[in-house]
Amino acid sequence: MAATHRIAIIQWQIKELDIEYNHATACGYIREAAAQGAELAVLPEYHLSGMVPTDPLWAAQAGESAQYLANYQRLAKDLQICIVPGTIIEKHTGPDQSTLFYNTAYFISNDGSVLGSYRKKNIWHPERPHLTSSGPEHHVAIDTPIGRVGMLICWDLAFPEAFRELIIDGAQIVIVPTYWTPHDASPEVRAYNPDAEGLFLESTITSRCFENTCGIVFANAAGPSEDFLGLSQITLPLVGPIAKMGTEEGFIVADLDTGVIEAAERNYKVRQDLKKEDWHYIYRHTGRK
Repeated sequence: MAATHRIAIIQWQIKELDIEYNHATACGYIREAAAQGAELAVLPEYHLSGMVPTDPLWAAQAGESAQYLANYQRLAKDLQICIVPGTIIEKHTGPDQSTLFYNTAYFISNDGSVLGSYRKKNIWHPERPHLTSSGPEHHVAIDTPIGRVGMLICWDLAFPEAFRELIIDGAQIVIVPTYWTPHDASPEVRAYNPDAEGLFLESTITSRCFENTCGIVFANAAGPSEDFLGLSQITLPLVGPIAKMGTEEGFIVADLDTGVIEAAERNYKVRQDLKKEDWHYIYRHTGRK
């Protein structure tokens, strides 16, 4: 049954390694969003420390991440709001005693409980020397107060297969915390189009909504346009972005009507086709041959 959910996307210029500033900024925006009736607040990727893995302090802060997750859980319960606190870098010890860093997104319910989590699978090239992928683990949707939700992170956006797994598992809304900047384009690419990364995001987010009959909640970092893209948005099939930011710091709240998603499915019947036992692409998404 169609429902409307009030969702906040939050973006700001994340200060590298200033974990207390970033956490306080996030909490302040979440409180403001809750005061405007938001049921869910979503933060950017790397929102606590930024992406500076070669600095020893970054690794040390990753070892302290659990306390910030607990803080968000208390805040969610206090404000009765769901929170996806961007991503949190977690430090673990591997089977061979090596140090592993996972880039993890959590969905915290409005009672403070963690309903699910996701470790980034598709690691962007400069991240690969530092982060560990979730590898062959399946993309799994979760039941939440705003419906069945999937979570992806940043470069996962480039892979339609990730969306397909979530859609097959019933996700209607896909949440994508991101730290995507103009500098993700090489000098060669920028010679063709200085705004190639902005074009990538604008076109891909809308395309994913149409081809999967889903909504996307996309939260990116913000700041001066020479270094940040922003473009945090809530996007639906049929209508495109219903709320979108530029590179400014702050947040925006919008009402996501799942009726639009259901109308798109009635028209395109993507989920209906994916459920067919004899669907000709089925082996690509379930492992069956």
